[in-house]
This record gives sequence, C-alpha cells and structure tokens, in this order.
Amino acid sequence: MSLTVGPVESSHRLIGDGPITDLANRWLGHLEARCFSPATVRAYAFDLLNFSRFLVERHISFDDVAATDMFDWLDWQSAPKATKGQRVVPLVTTPSAAPATMNRRVAVVRGLFEYAVICGLRETNPVPSPRRSHRGPRQGLLGHVGSRRPTTAKRLVRQERRLPESLPPDQVNAFLADLETHRDRAIALLMLLGGLRAAEVRTLCLADVDVGMRQVRVKGKGSKQRLVPVDHAFFVELTNYLRSERPTGLSTLECFVVLRGPTTGRAMTEAGLRRIFRTHRARSGATRVRPHRLRHTFGTELATAGIDLLVLRELMGHAHVETTAGYVHLGGAAIAAEWARAKEAMQ
Repeated sequence: MSLTVGPVESSHRLIGDGPITDLANRWLGHLEARCFSPATVRAYAFDLLNFSRFLVERHISFDDVAATDMFDWLDWQSAPKATKGQRVVPLVTTPSAAPATMNRRVAVVRGLFEYAVICGLRETNPVPSPRRSHRGPRQGLLGHVGSRRPTTAKRLVRQERRLPESLPPDQVNAFLADLETHRDRAIALLMLLGGLRAAEVRTLCLADVDVGMRQVRVKGKGSKQRLVPVDHAFFVELTNYLRSERPTGLSTLECFVVLRGPTTGRAMTEAGLRRIFRTHRARSGATRVRPHRLRHTFGTELATAGIDLLVLRELMGHAHVETTAGYVHLGGAAIAAEWARAKEAMQ
C-alpha cells in the first residue's frame, strides 16, 4: 500500500506501511488530545507524509535518522520531482517546496522526535537547531523590555519576509459585483471589513453574531476568542442571507451553509469556499483576489488610517505585535510625497 493521508474518525492519519506511520499517528492523536485544531492535525499529517516518503526513498529507518539526513531531506525537498503517472497535472516536474513550507515541515518533524524522546523511543532529537544569535543577553535595567519575538518557528531555511499584499479597489469591486448570493457577499465582506481568516469565517456560529452591536465573536488560532466590529454593509448582506437563502429549521450551528446539492444545510467546507473564489475570480477578471488578501486589505487600510497598533493586533487576532507591525509600511506614493515635501522645504 502506498503512503498517503486519509480521514479517520473526523480527523486525518497516515495510511500505509512506512518507517514512522505508527509513531506519527500516535503523535497526531496526542495533539488532538491537547485540543489542536483539526486543520492543524491535517496539515501536520501531510508534512509527516513528506518526511516518511523521503525515508522510504532513501531506505532510512526511524532509529537511524541522523542530523545529516535532515539536511539531505531539505535538499530532497528543494529538488523538482517527476510526476509519474499524473493525470490531473500534465507537467513533467512539480516545483520544489518553498522555504516557508520546508521550515514548517522541519518544525513538525522536530515535534515528532521530541515526542519520541519523551516516550523513550529515542535518546536524542536529530533535528538540528537553527542558527542562534551570538549576542549576549540584553543588559541594563530595561533590558527585558527590548526582548525580541521568541523564535518559535525555529527556521533552518532562510526565507524572505514579505509585506502583506493588499488589493486595489477595482479588483475588490469587480469581484464583489460578480458574486450572485447574499451568502457569498457576506462571506467576502466579513474578510474585507472584519479581517477574518477563511477558517474563521467557515466556523463562525450564528450564536456568535450580534446584529444589534454590529460585531462578531471569532474563535481564532489557538482557540483564542476576540470581538470584531464589522461595518453595516456586512450585516445587510447577512440579514438578507438568513431571511431568504439559508434553509429554515436547520440544526447546523455554523452561520454559512451549503445552499444547493446533496449537502444542503451542512456547514461550508474549505473546498467549497475555494470553489466560490476560484469561480468568481475567473468570471470577474479579478485574478488577484484571495481570501487572505481580503484580510490583508483590511489590515493595511486600518494601518494606513493610523489605527493604534495594539488595537489592530486585537482585531486581526495576531499572537505577536511584530506580525501586526508588518501592515504599517509606507507605500511608494507616500514615500514620493514626503520626499517632494522635504525637497521643497530645503529650497
């Protein structure tokens, strides 16, 4: 049986004979017991699948994994792979993994080996630690104030830090104009006017929508809750959706449900949400519109308007203020205007 990831009792596990299948599935179950989200468990399963396929290809057993094998794994990920027998993707090779993807996989495998060490299956963790700064601890009475963000990601591969990509108004307007249902418009506006992530929109419950106060209670990453005020335009579309589109008598807790087909009335899935965006991107010509870019547009607009950084952090649901600070950047027009103003002042 070939190695793959499949659904098992409303979760996901590795399926097939592999050097880490049993241990990986035990660890994924351990993460579920610690209340990790189903999406996180599923993503970790695919990361472990990638590592397991590497071990199978190189004929390396779990007990024999060494630090040098981890560097070989990075090289293996960065090399394009042949697509033998592919019917869906008519390409000769698939692109290599991005640096961010490789760093995430390394973090997952590091966690797996830490679990193995705790369980007594290995004496050491073979995953190398990232480069650490040679600077000493900050000195002085206020040294603790300037502490940097903890390096929880533990990156082995250098990756560029990109600015959040916002969308121009014409792209947003074209995309919104092409949406056909109140439900779809409410979903897009919740991302654009509330800054919610796609998963947060899908899991939003009706009980968490306060029409009177014009705010929603969001359960974000790490089960952290936050209250987000949303513009009146969203609640207009939401009210019309609840009144004329959402089937009556549903026991579904989620706000946004499937409107047609055999799964009518069930909560919207990730694949269903992607299909909506893919369809209307192609029809409207707004090819840059993605769920997360709508969220980035929300954050960028508020940062440009001068909102307090800590308030923006709460609205976006970021764990670290450094992440929110990425939205506070000067655009080319602002830099040119300030340069022209300073030049006039010098003359």
